[in-house]
Amino acid sequence: MKIIGNGSILTLDENDRFITNGAILIDNGIIKEIGETEELRQKYPEAEFLNAEHRLVMPGFLNTHMHLYSTFARGMGLEGAPPKNFKEILEKLWWKLDKNLTTEEELYYSALVPLIEGIKVGTTGILDHHASFGFVDGSLDILEKAAIDAGVRSALCYETSDRCGKELRDASINENVRYIRKKKYTDTSSTLTATTFGMHASLTLSNETLEKCKKAVEDLDTGFHIHVAEGIEDVEDSLQKSGKKVVERLNDFGILGDKTLAIHCVHIDENEMDILKNTNTMVIHNPQSNMNNAVGVTPVLKFFEKGILTGLGTDGYTPSMFESAKVAYILPKLHNKDPRVGGNEIQQMLFKNNRKIFAKFFARPVGIIKEGASADIVMLDYFPPTPFNSSNAFYHLIFGMRDHMVNTTIINGKVLMKNHKLAEIDEEEVMTKSREIAKKFWEKMQNA
Repeated sequence: MKIIGNGSILTLDENDRFITNGAILIDNGIIKEIGETEELRQKYPEAEFLNAEHRLVMPGFLNTHMHLYSTFARGMGLEGAPPKNFKEILEKLWWKLDKNLTTEEELYYSALVPLIEGIKVGTTGILDHHASFGFVDGSLDILEKAAIDAGVRSALCYETSDRCGKELRDASINENVRYIRKKKYTDTSSTLTATTFGMHASLTLSNETLEKCKKAVEDLDTGFHIHVAEGIEDVEDSLQKSGKKVVERLNDFGILGDKTLAIHCVHIDENEMDILKNTNTMVIHNPQSNMNNAVGVTPVLKFFEKGILTGLGTDGYTPSMFESAKVAYILPKLHNKDPRVGGNEIQQMLFKNNRKIFAKFFARPVGIIKEGASADIVMLDYFPPTPFNSSNAFYHLIFGMRDHMVNTTIINGKVLMKNHKLAEIDEEEVMTKSREIAKKFWEKMQNA
């Protein structure tokens, strides 16, 4: 039992309460009570006390699309001419990288590193999309171990694709099904990890594969986690295969629905937006990744006009939701040449929609401070130089808060970082080991 006390609490609850000198009682990973500091300390004198004096206390940040496996690409040089378009980026970097992930150590450390980095910047939950075509069977168990060892809430899936042949395609489908069944029917020990069914994108999925994936989930009560119209290549491929746009094609095969994550949706038209809305499909915006890959700008403002549930992710570009939010805030202003747009939408995505999306995967609420919610909480060394309240908190975040201000991170009631120091993980040891593994991995990539 713990009490976080003396803090300024940004609850992000239904009433957007901002409580000064507030306290939170945590018991068995759950927020049990919210009140005044002295009142709760007197009521529960045996509880461990965490002093949040002068600090901002708020829900941990949620990342609705991540690629943990991308870690070993950091700093990696590519031989030959640099990729000139999105398809070449996939072929020269990502598809080559994931095919060469072949060992348990590579999978484990490539996941553990960004999970640790996420703790340090207040990211308490991720929805991950994994690929390692050199190591498919059991790969999600290794990621699960990394997530549990780090203590970070994670929903995992494997990226089904035709690009490595039918044998590995079938292995990918089986890995998704195996892990979903494991979490659904046999694994009741961990509330930290959940799952869905992963698919790459329409351009690497044949009609046969789409049918197989849909059939595989018939009795599993799950949706899909799939890239949609990220690059124009996806649209061109879909038109060639079916005469239809990407969203239309996926809808024909029953891939869309209220448990499906449609990632990116950069190149979609009004009719496709209507399909997403009518099927209650969730869309995830990843601004930094889209800009880096030069694929275009997601029409986020249109999604909000249509009432499409839209969340914010990072696509493996960063573990930091601070970074993603700041870029997402600026991008529509530049794209539309209008400084008035984007603020309300990005605030909604970061503070409200991401938690609604996580609710599809985790039974207990996250991304909110209220009684009965999971105790996924961060404390920030943010000392506002101007008045601070719930109505302007988002703008304090955009213009004043930084990653390094995260002082303490708590997930599922467990203190993972306190006073900027990781509680149980030796970061230097992990990074040293990761560097050794990555060096050998780079050598393997060069010889592939």
